[in-house]
Amino acid sequence: MQRFSRSALALGVAALALVAARQESLEARGGAAGPYGLRDMEIPVPPDNPLSPGRITLGEQLFFDKRLSKTKAMSCETCHVPEKGWTDGLAFSPKFDGSLNTRHTPTLYGVAYAPELYWDGRAKGLEAQIVAAWKGQMGADPDAIAKELDGIRGYRAAFEREMGGPPTGDRIVKALASFVRTIHAADTPFDRMEKEPRQAKSDAVQGFKVFSETARCTLCHLPPLYSDTLFHNVGIGFEKETPDLGRGKFLADAAARAGQPAPAEAETAKGAFKTPSLRGVAVTGPYFHDGRAATLEESVDLMVKGGIPNPHLDEKLKPATLTAAERRKLLAFLESLTPEGKPYTRPRLP
Repeated sequence: MQRFSRSALALGVAALALVAARQESLEARGGAAGPYGLRDMEIPVPPDNPLSPGRITLGEQLFFDKRLSKTKAMSCETCHVPEKGWTDGLAFSPKFDGSLNTRHTPTLYGVAYAPELYWDGRAKGLEAQIVAAWKGQMGADPDAIAKELDGIRGYRAAFEREMGGPPTGDRIVKALASFVRTIHAADTPFDRMEKEPRQAKSDAVQGFKVFSETARCTLCHLPPLYSDTLFHNVGIGFEKETPDLGRGKFLADAAARAGQPAPAEAETAKGAFKTPSLRGVAVTGPYFHDGRAATLEESVDLMVKGGIPNPHLDEKLKPATLTAAERRKLLAFLESLTPEGKPYTRPRLP
């Protein structure tokens, strides 16, 4: 993977702000320059899709354009609303045909850093995830949509200029991925607090100690992403007669399609799902892959008690005993990982 330098990203932010005639830069709303806690982690970029200001701008327009869907009634924003932490606040999002997904729509915060996407990790890289969602969630025929965009003067000119040719399904996906890579929960209250010694006694900073030392959440929710980008069974859904087996089922099915025996991990990863990033967590509910927890408090209580017992429960997950004060501080810390809410200025579409 190539790495896009911070200086180049900063130039991209500035250019995007100018091109879009915004009052704010991408960095101010959690964008490409990288959040404080991630400044030493440059954004992974595939060699065939280098980041550039123009690609980010084009991808942003496409993200909010309902013309990309089969029905012309939904865009990427339909499931990933900026003001809702780049999710939609629903347990299960409806698809283009009205049917419901079987898993909760996760946030887009920090997805640039996840090598495997979807709850079970079936998409290798952001481009693969975007094309799958575009076809499955939005019902799109990429080639047909590309022809439609080719007939829109503004889009055709932008694709020729930024992508080296007219709209194609592949170029649309790459432009979208360029924009989505800039979505981060940046400059959170906690990022600022941890740099100020006078904040050492604040509930949020004290809550990080509860998070890391008492509840031992950092075994899976590693800073600065507050995710290890791996897969763990915490028991969600195992009280059901037929639980969702997540990562384990994906691995077994993938082996079967290849005519190979299931790997050992297909058994140990039954019921395992990707560790979500906790950046922006105060506004990305409901929580867990089945959206069962309506509030952050409910999700914290479930995890603190050690999840839901089952034969495949991750060995890292142990019950913790918290006092009322420790619970309050833990919640204060988690809430401080969310940037201050600001309305998102949608781009003008061609």
